[in-house]
Amino acid sequence: MNIIAYLFKSSLGKKYIMAVTGCCLFLFVVGHMVGNLQVFLGPEAINRYGHFLQSNPELIWPARLGLLTMVALHIWSAARLSVENRAARPVAYQTYKPMGSSYASRTMLMGGLIIATFIIYHLLHFTFQVQAINFTGQNFVDFTDAEKRHDIFKMIVTGFRNPLVSGFYLLSMSLLCLHLSHGVSSMFQSIGWKNDTYRPIIDKGACLVAGVIFLGYSSIPVAILLGFGKDVVK
Repeated sequence: MNIIAYLFKSSLGKKYIMAVTGCCLFLFVVGHMVGNLQVFLGPEAINRYGHFLQSNPELIWPARLGLLTMVALHIWSAARLSVENRAARPVAYQTYKPMGSSYASRTMLMGGLIIATFIIYHLLHFTFQVQAINFTGQNFVDFTDAEKRHDIFKMIVTGFRNPLVSGFYLLSMSLLCLHLSHGVSSMFQSIGWKNDTYRPIIDKGACLVAGVIFLGYSSIPVAILLGFGKDVVK
């Protein structure tokens, strides 16, 4: 119990919470990207994958609740650390000149809040399939394939055909990957694995991983805007 209290009350504990939850969310981002990229294998692959997830609520719902908990703890720890950092410097600098910090690190909190907003929209759009916010006039719930499964391929193609939706998605992915480029590096520092020897490798590796994730996620709406799937989805 003392350990738990220490984690939630101390600055170091909050950094550990942010690092661990960030690691869990990073693994989800990678796994989710791999799952989504199955859209390029065609309707059968992505619809079979989606049907497996939807037909196993005993797996998907605990995973969803766990992810929501990770997101909440990650945002809470980041916000508390930000407040504590400001309280430690009650008098602001007359002229702010950031030294040794990147743009990604200086926009972590605001970028994280924008990403959280995107997550809510994305869930309403493709998970809960709220018709009012898909901007297509169609009900994604009604999309089914020949096997009577939910036609996720058609939903994705139809959803991303809207330039505004794809544009917001691409903007959010760029912010997410900017967040990751700093967050992955900071995670190693929080757990004490980042020193002067490994710092350049970790920093460059974090940027590389963030770039790969951005290309993976962005390839889907870009491909659809360029005509991918139009021959399958009429």
